[in-house]
Order: sequence, then structure tokens, then C-alpha cells
Amino acid sequence: MINPYNQRKYTIGGVIIFIVFIYIARLFYMQIIDESYKYSAQNNSQRRITKYPARGVIFDRNGKILVYNEPAFDLMVIPQQTQAFDTLDLAKLLELDPIIIRTIIQKARAYSIYKPSIVVPQLSLETTAILKEKLFKFPGFFLQSRTLRKYPKPIAAHLLGYVGEVDENYIQKHPYYKMGDYVGISGLERTYEEYLRGKKGVSIYLVDVHNKIVGNFADGKYDTAAVPGYNITTGIDIELQEYGEKLMQNKKGSIVAIDPQTGEILALVSSPNYDPSLLVGRKRTKNYVVLLKDSLKPLFNRALMAKYPPGSTFKIVGALIGQQEGVLTPNTQFGCSKGFTMGNIHVGCHAHASPLNLPQSIQHSCNSYYCQAFLKILNNRKYKNTEQAFSSWREYVTSFGFGEKLGSDLAYELKGNVPTVKYYDKYFGKNRWHPLTIISLSIGQGEMGITPVQLANFAATIANRGFFYTPHVVREIQDAKWDNSAFKIKHFTKIDPKYFEPVIEGMENVVLAGTARNAKIDSITICGKTGTAQNPHGKDHSIFIAFAPKEQSKIAIAVIVENAGFGATYAAPIASLMIEKYLKRKVIRTDLEKQMMETNLIYR
Repeated sequence: MINPYNQRKYTIGGVIIFIVFIYIARLFYMQIIDESYKYSAQNNSQRRITKYPARGVIFDRNGKILVYNEPAFDLMVIPQQTQAFDTLDLAKLLELDPIIIRTIIQKARAYSIYKPSIVVPQLSLETTAILKEKLFKFPGFFLQSRTLRKYPKPIAAHLLGYVGEVDENYIQKHPYYKMGDYVGISGLERTYEEYLRGKKGVSIYLVDVHNKIVGNFADGKYDTAAVPGYNITTGIDIELQEYGEKLMQNKKGSIVAIDPQTGEILALVSSPNYDPSLLVGRKRTKNYVVLLKDSLKPLFNRALMAKYPPGSTFKIVGALIGQQEGVLTPNTQFGCSKGFTMGNIHVGCHAHASPLNLPQSIQHSCNSYYCQAFLKILNNRKYKNTEQAFSSWREYVTSFGFGEKLGSDLAYELKGNVPTVKYYDKYFGKNRWHPLTIISLSIGQGEMGITPVQLANFAATIANRGFFYTPHVVREIQDAKWDNSAFKIKHFTKIDPKYFEPVIEGMENVVLAGTARNAKIDSITICGKTGTAQNPHGKDHSIFIAFAPKEQSKIAIAVIVENAGFGATYAAPIASLMIEKYLKRKVIRTDLEKQMMETNLIYR
């Protein structure tokens, strides 16, 4: 006979074992899987304070500071530790509406009740001092030190860029960052973020029931030090940068200056500009909105992102391709009777001597010469058809860096535009276009779109007789392993170096006795080319490219002044003043300087 008590014994034992198993599993989940209990326990007795490193300092080529750091504090909150407090009192201290305070705390709770969130970032030292005295009245709140970017001069905003707070989407893609962290948004701050940001540290403190720090946890055994970011030395000349921005005040356009021997950018001006300090501190968001709504678009980096027809500066490309293709020589002459006419196509030109050879055609910027040169290039019998000839022409053009991103170390660089066979086939229809259809390309008009940095790089390429280094800003990252080999590679065009000499002769005469005589500087041989880019939205753009000295050039420059007319009117004198400033370190032509600085082309 089966004893029923024995069966009950096993049943009860099984139930007890099952209950014990549930408890063990629950404890495992609470202690190992679910971190909320760990955070809750820790936060009741500990406070982990992130130690933010100072971002790297940025210097110009002569060791002068472009941007550095100053101390600041963030007001933080751990929602789980908060108790009832006087919201009005805190709002008064922070100079905020109480509703804003409540909204911020609600958002912090939604993010995490155990992790710290920023209430108010970047408090002033005065506000911080007052808060420190009254912080005991607000349980769960504490101050966290950090640094703010500081600028000795209100210049180079587009070049340096700015930092901003990360959002949740960015954190998901980059787990290193947490809510309240800052990251480079534009310019050098963005490109070199990993070098500039440094490495965060942490301090763990013991706190009492009143949330006051009573000492270090484990005597600081588990603390880690913050590692400052790497300092960066650029190729920028701060005096030249400042000078360029003064010359471009009250004007729209850009200046880009490059050292042809290294590819280092000496100055990069986008105008209208803005004071970089406007995008630092508590008023950053408000100021950003104002700048964003400004009709003059001061946030838009024209040097890297604006696309302009190169105008007559592009004639140099035609002269080089024509020689390489064997359809032009330095002695090739074409006549001009106030322009080029063929069938129902007419391209006008200004009055000058006729006929002209190749160097003279550059000196006097003859439209007719380059229309005829373009036809010779595209009608070259070595090509089967127009499409093949045009594709070859385009390969020559892109070898100068046009129509492609140059690969600079500045964020948001655009590639510009050099049209393709596919584009024209789509626009006109296959086999329904020919050289005369696209004749405007010969003088840098039509569908061409070139950025200022590409134009400056073009000037550097001519100075180097057929090669360029990738334009870049950073020269050195101190004490860091940094691969800059890409900036030391020579990029050669498809043009033989010997064909540059007649072009350079013509560019020298442009300044000595041609279309840019007002750019002449005593004791400095400048080689330049004017350009007047037609603009459907208003007055023509004034363009000038140049390099100096003629041999072993130290500076190549491109200047674009929007809606300013002829290239010689504004772009050429501004470029020559920049060259004088850089090579001589002072400007003697003070009357010309005053005229350029005081000219207002925006508010007329």
C-alpha cells in the first residue's frame, strides 16, 4: 500500500525547490541583468562625476592661438535623488522660467531616473559661485565642470567650426558620447574631433543622506583622469586671415589663399562672416537661429560650398588643353572683331588689339580666341565624334581638380560641376548637340560650377607647372600618431609642364599691362587672371586668381566678390593686397586698402 504522506512530501519539496529557484533567478536578474537596482543603490551612496577633458588648442602657422578653452560648469540632476524643492527659487538663480525647469526635469526623468542629465549647461562663473552656496537646498542637483571654446579674435568662424551638444541619434551611432556631451559640428572641430576631444575621466564620491559629498569612494582607487585633447598647428596665417575678412566686410564672396609648395591653406574667408563666440555658451541656440534666418546666410561657407562660373579664369585651361592636343602653339593667332560669330551664335568681347597670339590672348582676355580654340579641340580629327572629343576634354579639366572633391580636411566640401556627355545627351538629346551648342564652356560659362577653394588650387597648380598638393589646413597634431601622407602626394594634371610657360607669360602681362594693372606691386612679380562671371540673379561676379612670386611661388589665391562687376574692379585689388600683406607683412598702398575696406556692396 502506497503511503500518501510520502507523495505529499515529494510534492512539497518540489514546490519549495521551485520557489527557491524563482528567488535565485530574480536575484540574478536584479543584480546582473537589470542595472536599475545597481544604479539605485549606487546613487544613494555614490556620485559618479564625469571629468571632461579640455579640447585641444588650435594654433596658426606662427604659434599664435586661434581657439583655446575657458572653465565653465553644467548644472546636473539625478532624478531618482530629487526631492520636493522650491522651483521658483532655482529658476530665479538660473534666470529661467519655472515652467522651463519643470520641463527639463521631466525630460531628464524620461531619459533615465538613475543617470545624470544636464539641467543648464555652461553656467557663468558668477552664477556658479551663487549656486555652490545654495545647492544644498536642491537634492539631486550638482555642478559638473567642463570647458568652453574661447576665441582671441572674432575671425575664422567657417574655418574653425563650432561644437554642439550631441543628440540621441548621434549617441546611438557613437556610443562614446553620452547625453550632455559636446562634439565638433563643422570646420576643424568636426574633422579632427577624435584628436581634439581628448578622453573623459571619472571621479567617484561618497555622499550622505543630504546628497553632500563626504569623501572619495575607495580613496579614489577607481577614479580615472581626463586626458586633454591634442593641440593642433595649422597652416593658417592669423594676420592674413584677419586682413582678408576686413577686406571682405560688407561684401559677399570668398578668399582662399594656398601655399603652392605644400598645399597648406593660408587663409579661408567666407563673407558675410560671423563671430565664432556667438555659438558658444548658453546663448548658442538663440544666436544660431538668428544667424540661420539671416538673409545674407552668414553660416554658409562659400569657400567650400558655393559654385560659381569661373568666367575668363577658365581660359587658361583652354590654352593648356589646346597646346597638349596640338591644336595651339604659343604663336597661334586668332582675330577678334568685338567677339566671336558663327551662324546664329555670337559671343561678345571687349575692344583690344587683333590678332593675338596665345600669351596675348590671356593678357587681354579675348573671348573670340578661346571660342575658336574650343572648336579646334572638339573638332580634332583624332576623335571619332563630338562625344569622344568632349569626354577627353573633360578628363583634362577634372585633372585640375574641377568637378571633384579635392579631399581637404574641412567638412562639407562640395565637388562643383563639370558637365558630362550623359548630361548633354539628356538635356539636348543624343547626337543633337555639337561644339557650337556648348561654346559658352570655352569662356567659363554655361554649366560650369567651380568652388573658390578649387580656383585657388588651380592657381597653385599653374604656379607649380602642372601639379598640386591636396589643399589642407592642419600642419601638425602635437604628440599624436597622425597619418597625413595624403597631403604630401603630388597630383599631376594631364598637361605637360612645358605648356605652362606661355600661359604664365600671359598671366604676368595681365598684371603688368593687361586687364589687372591695378593689381601690380613693386618688387613682386604677380601672375594673375581676371574673370567676370555672368550671373542670372544680378550683377556679374568679380573673380581673380593669382600666384606670386612668379618663380618658387609662396602664395596662390582666388578671390570672388559677388555682384561686383569686372574682375579687375574688386577681386584683383583685394587679391594683390592679400599678396602684399603676406609677402611683405605690411601694406604700403593704403589708399587702395582703404577703398576696398570701406566699399559696401551689400547695403547700397
